[in-house]
Amino acid sequence: MINAILWQPKTGVPWRDLPERYGPWKTAHERLRKWTADGTWEHMFQHVVIKDDAVGAIEWTISVDSSSVRAHQHAAGARKKGAAAPRSRPSRSTVRRLGVPGAG
Repeated sequence: MINAILWQPKTGVPWRDLPERYGPWKTAHERLRKWTADGTWEHMFQHVVIKDDAVGAIEWTISVDSSSVRAHQHAAGARKKGAAAPRSRPSRSTVRRLGVPGAG
């Protein structure tokens, strides 16, 4: 069952596509959910770290994700908080009063 639980995140496939050799996917998913909720995974991890660290067999590796995320196309033109509102066109009376040629 542990192999099924570890295989799924490694491959990134949906639970329903779990190979038959691991048994029913619902059983593996449910076991993962229960073990996460009751702290079983944390307990197993702590046990492994303490034993391996004591004999110097543990190698700490840090992985940094450098992927980029693009904003949605509509996010580019959003008005910022406190930014000036777009100016409206002047009214006909304002245009006449200012004496703009060709307006009328």
